Amino acid sequence: MDKFDLMDDPDEVVVDFKESRIVDMSAIDALDKLSKRYSQQNKKLYLRHLSEDCRKMLKNAEAVIEVNIQEDPTYKVMPER
Repeated sequence: MDKFDLMDDPDEVVVDFKESRIVDMSAIDALDKLSKRYSQQNKKLYLRHLSEDCRKMLKNAEAVIEVNIQEDPTYKVMPER
Protein backbone atom coordinates (compact mmCIF):
# COMPACT_ATOMS: atom_id res chain seq x y z
CA MET A 1 0.00 0.00 0.00
CA ASP A 2 2.88 2.41 0.67
CA LYS A 3 3.98 2.08 -2.96
CA PHE A 4 1.09 4.34 -3.95
CA ASP A 5 0.92 8.10 -3.48
CA LEU A 6 -2.77 8.95 -3.60
CA MET A 7 -2.29 12.70 -3.47
CA ASP A 8 0.35 12.93 -6.22
CA ASP A 9 -0.71 10.03 -8.46
CA PRO A 10 -2.57 10.91 -11.69
CA ASP A 11 -6.37 10.74 -11.97
CA GLU A 12 -6.12 7.30 -13.55
CA VAL A 13 -3.75 4.71 -12.10
CA VAL A 14 -3.05 1.33 -13.71
CA VAL A 15 -1.80 -1.64 -11.72
CA ASP A 16 -0.18 -4.07 -14.14
CA PHE A 17 -0.42 -7.75 -13.17
CA LYS A 18 1.72 -8.95 -16.08
CA GLU A 19 4.24 -10.51 -13.68
CA SER A 20 2.04 -11.09 -10.65
CA ARG A 21 -1.20 -12.72 -9.54
CA ILE A 22 -4.05 -12.31 -7.12
CA VAL A 23 -3.91 -15.50 -5.07
CA ASP A 24 -6.14 -15.07 -2.02
CA MET A 25 -8.67 -12.96 -0.16
CA SER A 26 -5.97 -10.82 1.47
CA ALA A 27 -4.92 -9.63 -2.00
CA ILE A 28 -8.54 -8.93 -2.91
CA ASP A 29 -8.99 -7.02 0.34
CA ALA A 30 -5.85 -4.95 -0.33
CA LEU A 31 -7.08 -4.09 -3.86
CA ASP A 32 -10.50 -3.18 -2.49
CA LYS A 33 -9.01 -0.81 0.09
CA LEU A 34 -6.71 0.73 -2.51
CA SER A 35 -9.56 1.17 -4.98
CA LYS A 36 -11.72 2.85 -2.34
CA ARG A 37 -8.90 5.20 -1.33
CA TYR A 38 -8.42 6.33 -4.93
CA SER A 39 -12.17 6.72 -5.33
CA GLN A 40 -12.27 9.00 -2.28
CA GLN A 41 -9.72 11.20 -4.09
CA ASN A 42 -11.93 11.16 -7.24
CA LYS A 43 -9.34 9.00 -8.98
CA LYS A 44 -9.76 5.70 -10.76
CA LEU A 45 -7.73 2.53 -10.26
CA TYR A 46 -7.50 0.06 -13.15
CA LEU A 47 -6.18 -3.50 -13.17
CA ARG A 48 -4.45 -4.70 -16.32
CA HIS A 49 -3.04 -8.00 -17.62
CA LEU A 50 -5.01 -10.16 -15.20
CA SER A 51 -4.74 -13.88 -15.83
CA GLU A 52 -7.93 -15.85 -16.37
CA ASP A 53 -7.76 -17.34 -12.87
CA CYS A 54 -7.33 -13.85 -11.34
CA ARG A 55 -10.36 -12.59 -13.28
CA LYS A 56 -12.36 -15.57 -12.04
CA MET A 57 -11.30 -14.94 -8.45
CA LEU A 58 -12.35 -11.26 -8.70
CA LYS A 59 -15.64 -12.28 -10.34
CA ASN A 60 -16.35 -14.66 -7.46
CA ALA A 61 -15.58 -11.89 -4.95
CA GLU A 62 -17.59 -9.15 -6.68
CA ALA A 63 -19.99 -9.02 -3.70
CA VAL A 64 -17.14 -7.65 -1.56
CA ILE A 65 -14.98 -5.78 -4.06
CA GLU A 66 -15.52 -3.38 -6.92
CA VAL A 67 -12.60 -2.96 -9.33
CA ASN A 68 -12.07 -1.59 -12.81
CA ILE A 69 -10.50 -4.17 -15.07
CA GLN A 70 -8.91 -2.95 -18.28
CA GLU A 71 -9.31 -5.33 -21.16
CA ASP A 72 -6.00 -6.48 -22.55
CA PRO A 73 -5.43 -5.23 -26.08
CA THR A 74 -5.77 -7.63 -28.97
CA TYR A 75 -2.83 -7.44 -31.29
CA LYS A 76 -3.20 -8.38 -34.92
CA VAL A 77 -0.36 -9.39 -37.18
CA MET A 78 -0.12 -7.58 -40.49
CA PRO A 79 -0.26 -10.02 -43.40
CA GLU A 80 2.69 -10.02 -45.74
CA ARG A 81 2.07 -8.22 -49.00
